[in-house]
Order: sequence, then C-alpha cells, then structure tokens
Amino acid sequence: MFDHISIGVRDVTASKRFYDAALRPLGFTCVSQSPGSLGYGVQSVAPQAVALWVNEAARPVPADERSGLHFCFAAPTRDSVGAFHAGALREGGSDNGAPGLRADYGENYYAAFVVDPDGYRLEAYCGAAA
Repeated sequence: MFDHISIGVRDVTASKRFYDAALRPLGFTCVSQSPGSLGYGVQSVAPQAVALWVNEAARPVPADERSGLHFCFAAPTRDSVGAFHAGALREGGSDNGAPGLRADYGENYYAAFVVDPDGYRLEAYCGAAA
C-alpha cells in the first residue's frame, strides 16, 4: 500500500477550504500545515501520519477526465459519503456522481464522486450494508 500521495494545486488556500470540508466527514483533518503545503491524515491513527499532501505548485498536473486518474477515500458510513459530497460542492468542487449505490461495482458499494477545484477526481466509498 501507499504511505502517502502528493498533489500539486494552484491555490493552497482555496484547496484547504475544499479539502477540510470534503475530508472531515471521512475522519481526515489537516495534521500538518506550512506555507504552500497541507498534510491530511486521520488524527486518531497517528498525529503525524499524513496520507495526502496538498502542495502549491507552479505547474499542477493538467486536469484530464479521460486519464483514469482518481483518488478514493474510505468512508466510515453512508452518511459520511453524503457529507463528503455536500462539503466538496459547497467549497468549489463539482459533482461527478451523487451519493448512491453502484450495484455494478458491488452489492453494498455506496459512493459519491467529485472533482476538486484543480480538476482532481475524488471518490468517497463505503461498503457497509445499509
């Protein structure tokens, strides 16, 4: 498994608002912050364990919906999937699939999909039965 993933963004301040709102319902918080850099992790796991670095970059990767690139975050509940989606849209993200069952992925595959302000495609997924 990965230790962490890093992405480059144009505006770390706008990205902080977005990622705080989208990831908080999934149990992630900003556990590390310095000028131009944010580190998100699950506080209860280890205070310094960063899973996602969001860094200001002069040349972020261009958004490409056909690239196949997306990041999926585990959600503890179906309600947290909905909160992820709502928070992301409220803070500048765009809808890429409303919260709901995806029966073609699995019997209890409940997910929502968004695109962040820089074009990164994100998913929150919960596999628990209703």
